[in-house]
Amino acid sequence: MNLAFIDICALVFFVSVWVSYSQFARLRARTTYSLSYILRQLRIDWMRTLTRKEHQIADAALLGNVERTVTFFASSTVLVLAGVLTLLASADNVVEVLQTIPFTAPTSPDKVQFKLAVLSLIFVFAFFKFTWAIRQFGFVSVLMGGAPQYRSTDHSEEEREVFARQTAKVIDQAGHEYNNGLRAYYFALAYLCWFIHPYVFIASTAVVVVVLYRREYRSKVLRALLATKGLAPGKIDESGDVL
Repeated sequence: MNLAFIDICALVFFVSVWVSYSQFARLRARTTYSLSYILRQLRIDWMRTLTRKEHQIADAALLGNVERTVTFFASSTVLVLAGVLTLLASADNVVEVLQTIPFTAPTSPDKVQFKLAVLSLIFVFAFFKFTWAIRQFGFVSVLMGGAPQYRSTDHSEEEREVFARQTAKVIDQAGHEYNNGLRAYYFALAYLCWFIHPYVFIASTAVVVVVLYRREYRSKVLRALLATKGLAPGKIDESGDVL
């Protein structure tokens, strides 16, 4: 198998952009209001409220809904992987189908198998992220079960605050893993364009980055969530409450 130079460039561009954006998002979240930032603050508020409630039934139900969502994506990823691995044995048929699509770059069964193999690695990565998120949400269930009781005199306000922040941090880490899994899905959609043409692949990768950036830092839902704290999109105030 000999990949064309443009194919190699497209693949390198794809991997570089994915890794770079992940690092960029992680660092920028420290200085700029984002969905990650405001959700972190809201999770702290949630856990603070939890320690002052007599019953946590609603909180357990909310956490269960989130876990089921992540579990759905993990299960779906397994099904997608099964489909991709099945196609690996039918590369000739895939080539025939691709040749019927206008403007598709010339390809061969071995190139298709290589592309499918890389695609399967993307979904394996997503699966590991989703399953790790599920485990961390399970840890949160344990923490919630041992939360300081309402009207309990065995825990000071400082201890309740520490519990709220650390539990929110575990939820935050689980949310990050879930977000990384979803990001893999976004980039997998861009990757599919490589089967059409490497130039389309490069363009779709750029489009995905723009979409991810706008949703994280420029979306209407971000403005609405920040408004609950009296904030607006922009740089984080030095007095901002950060875990």
